[in-house]
Amino acid sequence: MKLSKNTKKKIHTTHAGSLPRSKPLVELYTQKTSGKTIDSRLLDAEIDTATSWVVSRQAEVGIDIPSNGEQSREAFFLYVQNRMTGFGKTWARPVGSELANYPEFKSVREESLAGKTAVSNFAPPMAVGAIDYADLNANEDEINLFLKTLKSHPTSFKDAFITAPSPGIIVRAMKNEFYPTEDDYLSAVANAIANEYKSAIEAGLILQIDAPDLALERHISFYDKPLPEFLKFVDKVVDLINQSIAGLPRDRIRLHVCYGNYESPHDQDVPLEQILPHLLEANVGGFLFPFANPRHQHEIKLFKKHKLKHGQYLIIGAVDTLTAFVEHPEVVADRLELASECVGDPTRIMAGTDCGFDTSAGMGRLTSDIVWAKLRSLVDGAKLASSRLL
Repeated sequence: MKLSKNTKKKIHTTHAGSLPRSKPLVELYTQKTSGKTIDSRLLDAEIDTATSWVVSRQAEVGIDIPSNGEQSREAFFLYVQNRMTGFGKTWARPVGSELANYPEFKSVREESLAGKTAVSNFAPPMAVGAIDYADLNANEDEINLFLKTLKSHPTSFKDAFITAPSPGIIVRAMKNEFYPTEDDYLSAVANAIANEYKSAIEAGLILQIDAPDLALERHISFYDKPLPEFLKFVDKVVDLINQSIAGLPRDRIRLHVCYGNYESPHDQDVPLEQILPHLLEANVGGFLFPFANPRHQHEIKLFKKHKLKHGQYLIIGAVDTLTAFVEHPEVVADRLELASECVGDPTRIMAGTDCGFDTSAGMGRLTSDIVWAKLRSLVDGAKLASSRLL
């Protein structure tokens, strides 16, 4: 599959990757991550059914460039513990530092999560041994299932994408208890995850590298450190990503950066202006940033000053993934028209979502009916913007 350029008078639609998982699948993943023994055949069957369902629903609502919804994974980065060697034990990863300023909200949030059947990203494993990519079969099985499912919809989609985490989010979320330095750990993880980057491209899929660490970690693991120290980390991760994708076609790779897919004030998020010049050094074809949520909507205007390189495109987060408000298509269209004005060319934008809808199994804020309504509105809004801009 090759990505179709916007030559047919259309702004294409996509999203950030994860989609709602079924209740049985969430329960199985929750049991598995808690250490319980599960029936692997039952899990495989649920993954197969769930993948077919999310691909069919994306076709129904009119998404141009779909994903497999990450149905084969318990969470957007945690799954690597099953495919790589060296991970074990667990630790309590800190939450966003902004929550300390809102103790009442923090308490209510903790109560709401306490009884939830879900996989938590805040009790991840640690690196306790040498990191290596050991289970290529699991990666191949996920890709092959997705490709098989796509064949059931031969005329529905322009292309398709699959996600893989950045080395930075793995290293920062899955604490180092083995390597002498973080640089050593980063290099090992980058070498390992590069297997998934290459496999996605070889399968004919678009690769989306999920790198929330390039923004999120400013208010989690770098909240008490000077900005230059965080920017040094960003530069290091971007450089490792560039090394990992060297030789792969740039136009088949996109980078997703966000501030954490959790509901909070987010008033300690790093301003995009401080990190954007560093992010644009990534040698990728496209970028996906969140511009629908009320904390970061205004930052699209930065692209009047910071220009994309030749051949690059911008996926506009035009739909929020944390509120049950279903954006009116005119709201989506307004956001895309402003983005076109800022980027300077409507053929270099796509319509997307701020983040995934279920980045960790069961932790999604929205029910599936709301999710599909939002994606349908995204499609309708993109049609409106296309009619006015192209």
